[in-house]
Amino acid sequence: MIVRTDHSRPPLQTARVPVSDQYSVTSDQWPVISNQWSVISGRAAASRLADNGPRSTLHAPRSTPLALRALRGYTLLELLTVITIMGLMAALVAPTLRALKPNAKVAATRELLDAVGRARQLAISQRTTVYMVFVSPNFWTDNAAAAWTTNDWKAVTNLCDKQLTGYAFVALRSIGDQPGVFNPTYLSSWRTLPQGAYIPLGKFWPRSRVTLTNTALGTLTIPHFSMTNTIPFPSETNRPPPYARVAYIAFNGMGQLVSGQPGQPELIPVSEGTVSVARDFNTKVALVGPSATVKELPPGNTMQNYSLVYIDRLTGRAHVERRKVQ
Repeated sequence: MIVRTDHSRPPLQTARVPVSDQYSVTSDQWPVISNQWSVISGRAAASRLADNGPRSTLHAPRSTPLALRALRGYTLLELLTVITIMGLMAALVAPTLRALKPNAKVAATRELLDAVGRARQLAISQRTTVYMVFVSPNFWTDNAAAAWTTNDWKAVTNLCDKQLTGYAFVALRSIGDQPGVFNPTYLSSWRTLPQGAYIPLGKFWPRSRVTLTNTALGTLTIPHFSMTNTIPFPSETNRPPPYARVAYIAFNGMGQLVSGQPGQPELIPVSEGTVSVARDFNTKVALVGPSATVKELPPGNTMQNYSLVYIDRLTGRAHVERRKVQ
């Protein structure tokens, strides 16, 4: 039904009923209204429960295609695709991670280079000859060991696990000593190369010498370390002479190399691998007697992937010569 309004006529004046009168309820009507309202509310709640289910603080997700796909899982093709992508990423990242792995030979060569430079600087500052002595294999078999005291043997025990890796700086005279005065002093404690690297056996007399081919300097036959029995060993308290023979290099007060073959540079190769010594089962202290076990890892790296410290005789300065095998 359409109701038309005639705007030409003035609107009817209706009497305004007070709000209190519109919603006034007598005491007799109140129970009836209350019961009706309860019935209406119950029907509305039942209708909502039927339409939407029980109300809960956790709302069920809408059944979107993505949700339904997640419930179904992944197909075999999708799994194979993901595995292939992961394999490609691992192949790309593996060379980079391998390059980040610390190289024991490189670290040891660098430390040895710094140690040689340190010995030269000590000789210049002390204005005397400074010896860089090395722990030879089976050094306790020297004839001088018969005169070692109990304290000397304790020091020897502490040096057993430093074979082929240990070194120290020694001076036979100090600034201010009178000419001809013999006053040997260890200028440092015994130090070792980083784990996983060592000086090869061929550098120590009387082992077979190491020969390197196809180097930037041509074919090189590495000479042995110089040997002397004038240095107290294994500590400066070891007296009187003769002392056990030790391997060494030396620099004079001007920083020049004064050891090795005359007119030839000093070459000190570095190998990668392990040096194992026998130890007491209970105390784990290195045992004097059994020879150290040397294992080159990977085999042949001393010659095929050589790394050595080259010391110039005239200046005493050192640098590294190496070949990197890809």
